[in-house]
Amino acid sequence: MIKLKNNLGLTLLELLISAVISVIIVGSALSVYLAQHKHMIIQDQISDMQQNIRAGMQELATKIRMAGYNVPDGVQSIRASNTNPDSIEIIFDTEVIDDVELNQAMANPSADLICDGDLTPLQVGDWLFIYDVALQTGEFFTVSGLQIGSGRISHSSMPFARSYPDGSPVRKLIREKYYVDRADTLHPKLMVIALGQAPQIYSDNITNLQFRYVLSSGAVVDVPPLATMIREVIIDLTARADRADNDSFNRYRTRDLQTRVKVRNLGIN
Repeated sequence: MIKLKNNLGLTLLELLISAVISVIIVGSALSVYLAQHKHMIIQDQISDMQQNIRAGMQELATKIRMAGYNVPDGVQSIRASNTNPDSIEIIFDTEVIDDVELNQAMANPSADLICDGDLTPLQVGDWLFIYDVALQTGEFFTVSGLQIGSGRISHSSMPFARSYPDGSPVRKLIREKYYVDRADTLHPKLMVIALGQAPQIYSDNITNLQFRYVLSSGAVVDVPPLATMIREVIIDLTARADRADNDSFNRYRTRDLQTRVKVRNLGIN
């Protein structure tokens, strides 16, 4: 009688070879996955970085175009600070109120303003600007009380530096300052601060902001002598990724964006 042997098992060597092949396959798959995952993270950060820099540039360009709109003579509509990163302060009229002016001279710097014109768009807490046409000077103040029917505006929390004469216009001007806050070195930000308000973050991960000013003479300067001499503003903005990347030369991936903005309301007289 013949006995047949059935050798269906695997030898130890075959098991070791199979294990090595499995490790190689799993390692390759994991390497591909990690590379793709890192690429996706980088692309997301690049997308966020581009969105931040474009939003910041659009805001700056829009507000700089408005600088000087309906602002009285003698009021500096653009104030430049060459501080690396630079900052800029912009003033323009909102046209929330129109043709509002004093119909009688102030008795003293703390006196209420008695006005002609429509005060219904105003409310307590608003910031306004009063202007002396003859002296070409004025000042901002907050509204502490309103009597719309009698055209009366109170400013008891903020007395003026002087009394204003009959006919002095009152306007709701916007004054905003843009600058880069580097207090958090890991997350610098483009900030905006409006008159009487707390600073607000406009764009995250903005590392640098530079302004140059093209004057009516054609000269390009870092700080203009007068806002009325400005014809164009050159803006350079730098953004970086939210996280460090060891494959990047400077640890962080960055993007630079430049635009030139023609001012519409300066030097038009």
